[in-house]
Formats: sequence, structure tokens, C-alpha cells
Amino acid sequence: MTLEHPVALAPAERAVQLIGGDLTEKSLRLHLEGLPGVDAVGLEARAADLSTRSIKTTSKAWALDRIIGLIDLTTLEGADTPGKVHSLVSKAMTPDPSDLSTPRVAAVCVYGDMVPYAVEALGAAHTADGIQIAAVATAFPSGRGSLPVKIADTRDAVRSGADEIDMVIDRGAFLSGRYGLVFDQIVAVKEACRRDDGSYAHLKVILETGELTTYDNVRRASWLAILAGGDFIKTSTGKVAPAATLPVTLLMLQVVNDWYRLTGERIGVKPAGGIRTSKDAIKYLVTVAETVGEDWLYPQLFRFGASSLLNDVLLQRQKLTTGHYSGPDYVTVD
Repeated sequence: MTLEHPVALAPAERAVQLIGGDLTEKSLRLHLEGLPGVDAVGLEARAADLSTRSIKTTSKAWALDRIIGLIDLTTLEGADTPGKVHSLVSKAMTPDPSDLSTPRVAAVCVYGDMVPYAVEALGAAHTADGIQIAAVATAFPSGRGSLPVKIADTRDAVRSGADEIDMVIDRGAFLSGRYGLVFDQIVAVKEACRRDDGSYAHLKVILETGELTTYDNVRRASWLAILAGGDFIKTSTGKVAPAATLPVTLLMLQVVNDWYRLTGERIGVKPAGGIRTSKDAIKYLVTVAETVGEDWLYPQLFRFGASSLLNDVLLQRQKLTTGHYSGPDYVTVD
């Protein structure tokens, strides 16, 4: 079955087209629980195989620069201050003051009340093609807020200048099989991303895969988030272990690839939490390229949620530039 013009459809309409009937709690459950089970052994073996590969040696410089351009530079601490956000933005704009050829990161990610300070710090650099401002919302990281609170949280961040909203799903509702409730909340938050001019802030839906416990649940949650209108599916808040893992990210990439084949619509993927080295990040680049293709290796479709990854990438980039690169010995992929 192929959906007609999925981007133009409201989430409920495209879900009805896909499910083939009225959108009810029962029909949604039947659809999600009817998805093929995940071959865990095969998934992990594929991820392990991909982790042994990399780009050609001559492309390492390209890879390091691409990683920087895909990073959501993040600070999500209770002790965050306007000064800390200004420092974060300064690093995002000029990651390596000693080498101004270093690309800028894709976005900064902060709590909603810190958005005005990020807007202030970015100034004229805050453009549609520049560094984006992502705000976590919907009672991040637990997601244990009422729907009116989640909507207000989202609207406030968007009105303050957030370009992107990273929302968390209600894992308790999902794990107890209340898929319709999770769907409705994502739809409502998506609508809260609507600006006065009719455009929308991009919505990243955080699944918190470490709490979903099984690959089958990750697949179901990924499909649910996309059906409800998510622009990105994101692994984790970074506050729960395990956070991003290569097998889970591979599975989510397989879902967005299936969605693309079905509808022609591209959905983004954001692994977040625990990706700290360029060696690990390159494994993710390879996994993206091998699973959905290099068309996904752009900020519109792939991000790293990280606070410390940039430091290691800059170090490896400096070593490579000066001829003193001490990075890992990768296997070449033709």
C-alpha cells in the first residue's frame, strides 16, 4: 500500500490511510502489534558488522567535518545559566578558534526557558540556514506532565524562538498499550509547534529506547511517532541508560527507510546520549550510509545529540590537519 501525498495529510488522515480503516485505539494497536517481530540476533549481528567498517582513509577529514555539522550541541542541566548558554552558543559558532575553517554545528539544544538566551547569543546567525535552536519540552526528561502543560511548554519555547522541539513520549502509556493516548499527545504537540505565520517548528520525538526494553517496542514506538507527525525520531534523553546504541539506531533507520519506500517522505533520526568519540560517531555515519543512503547525512535528516563529542572530533581534526593523527585504524569500505 502506498500513501497518497503523506506530507500534505494531517497525522490522523495518513494513519487512517495506512491502517485502512477508522483510527481507533483498537485499530492502532492491531496495526502496531501486527508489525513483524525484530530479529534481534540478526539486528545485532548487522550492527556489529557495520561497526567494523568505515570510510576510506582519504575521507577521514570529510567525516570529521560532517560529524561536526550534524551535532546538536547540548546542555540540559538544572544548573544551566544564561552565561552557560552564551558559552555554548559561542562554541557552536566557532568550535575551534584556532582554525576558522572548522564547520559550525547544526544546532544548540537547551531547556525551553533558556531559548531566549540562545536567540540573544546567536543574533544575526540565527537564520533558517544557520545554527538552529532546539528546545526540549513536554516535561523532559520524564514526560510525566499533563497534556495542557506539555502543550504550553511547547508553545512557549516556539514563541521564544525555538526552531525545533525535542519532545518525550509518555513511556508509561506506551508500555501499558495505550497507543492512542501517545498518538494523540504527539499530534497535539505537533500542532503546538505551529507558528503565527503558519509554519511549524520541527518536531523530534524522543522514544527513550532504554526504557522500552525490547526491539519490538522500539519499532512500534518509531512507527507510532512517524504516524503521529514526528519529523525526527530520537533515541534518548541522555538521562537514562542505555542511551543511544548502534543496534537501536540501525533499527530506527530501517523504520524510516521503510516509511520512505512506502510514502516517499524522509524522516530524520537522532541518536543521543553516550556518543563521545569520533570513532563511535563514524560508526553511525557508516550505518546511516549503508542503511538509508548518504542522502540522510545532512542536518535535515540526521543529528547527533551530544555534549562532549565535539571536543574529541576537534582533537582528531587537529591531529589530522597537523599530520599527527592518532585516530583508530579503520577498515576500508569500497
